[in-house]
Amino acid sequence: MVNLFAVLAAVLLSHPLLQFFSVFTELSTAVQPILIISLLCLYGLYPLLNKLDYRVSVSLILLLEVSITYLVFTLVSPYFSPDLIPDIPRACLLTVILTAIVVYYFNLQQRAYSPAIAEARLQALQARIRPHFLFNSINAVLSLIRSQPKRAEAALEDMADLFRVLMADNRDLVPLAQEIALSRQYLALEKLRLEDRLKVDWQIEHMPPDAMIPPLILQPLLENAVYHGIEPLPDGGEITIHITCKHKEVHMRISNPFRADKDHHSGNKMAIKNIKERLLLHFDLEASLKTEIAEQHYTVHIRVPHQ
Repeated sequence: MVNLFAVLAAVLLSHPLLQFFSVFTELSTAVQPILIISLLCLYGLYPLLNKLDYRVSVSLILLLEVSITYLVFTLVSPYFSPDLIPDIPRACLLTVILTAIVVYYFNLQQRAYSPAIAEARLQALQARIRPHFLFNSINAVLSLIRSQPKRAEAALEDMADLFRVLMADNRDLVPLAQEIALSRQYLALEKLRLEDRLKVDWQIEHMPPDAMIPPLILQPLLENAVYHGIEPLPDGGEITIHITCKHKEVHMRISNPFRADKDHHSGNKMAIKNIKERLLLHFDLEASLKTEIAEQHYTVHIRVPHQ
């Protein structure tokens, strides 16, 4: 936005228009330092601003931007673009206007996404509590009641824990270790039904257990892996869960067998879409979700900041 305003200003100040590039370059010698210093200061002040009331933090941001503009135009610009030093009060006023536009844009974006939190949560619940999972799990438990009552009891406890989490308010972040425990319970239930056809390889020795992630990120992906990757194969297959931390980012990869000729694989995009939306709501562009198909394996790669 700032550079767009600089372009418009350069167009207005260029006489003739052929001087646009030289005028824009001179304007940039004043604009870019303001941008860079602003980014550094706001990054450093983020923990403080995040604790303050919204109106107070916005006021501090406006004051900070005006101060940076004043200092740049009085201390820096005279050495680089002395011919383009504007009236300082007018430059500060333009800074306030542009800062207000940017703040309003982010506020508008936040308010636009706020209703989507509840909607995304409901969509996620609908995508995860599938009838086939519920009925198959109940049937698997019923088959064990007479022959293996203790195992059936443990399975019912896992089901209760799983559905308690599924029905809870899923807007707050949870530790990664909690999500792993829930995923293990889910896979244990599926193991009752699929037995030796389902194999799981946990590669989580280097994961940060206290990393905070949105709840129900892994479980629906594992459900997809079971439903679309293991069930269609007569001999079953193996699901690989690899979680590690690199450069202050948590990387989670779930891989399962993939058969392109199986119709069973169609329709597995709803959970992916819901998870992408929730990652955006929680982390904005700091998180990502990518899928790839290689060597007859379908892999989902989730990247989130380590916090």
